[in-house]
Amino acid sequence: MAEASPEILAAARRIRLLILDVDGVLTDGRLTLDADGNENKTFHVRDGHGIKLLHAQGTEVSIITARHSPALAYRAHELGIHRVYQGYQDKCLAYTELKISLGLEDEAVAYMGDDLLDLPILIRAGLAAAPADAHSEVLKRVHWHSRLGGGRGAVRELCDLLLQAQGHWSTILQGYLEREPR
Repeated sequence: MAEASPEILAAARRIRLLILDVDGVLTDGRLTLDADGNENKTFHVRDGHGIKLLHAQGTEVSIITARHSPALAYRAHELGIHRVYQGYQDKCLAYTELKISLGLEDEAVAYMGDDLLDLPILIRAGLAAAPADAHSEVLKRVHWHSRLGGGRGAVRELCDLLLQAQGHWSTILQGYLEREPR
């Protein structure tokens, strides 16, 4: 995991909602289209496990993306992400709706984005994060960035940071270390 300053850890302790962009964050940003124009996306399994670990500790996870994708809808359902906003060119509309519906202020929200379209939320979020391969203008403005690229475990790094900062990591790890082989 990328290094985190005391200020980043303090911000991470306040997070109750993690919002993720998709292309370039949950995926590597490449679009794979078949001859009929159907889109395929590749998601990293460790990102998914990190999301499930956050859910288990009570942190809400949501997705806001400018594109529509049946593959994303399927993956979000698999991960138990119920608040998925697809087709939002103005992502701030979904961001504001999420905050109001959950009764949260900016300080309780972490957002991971990778491109210019994400900047309006990144500059408001209590913890702004980006994958290592995000656009340079994004990297200049986030509080924290992962060591890994989008679709390559960046989301998992952020999930682990949140879990560690909130004091859940040692219990989670111990649960795996104490499991009996079957």
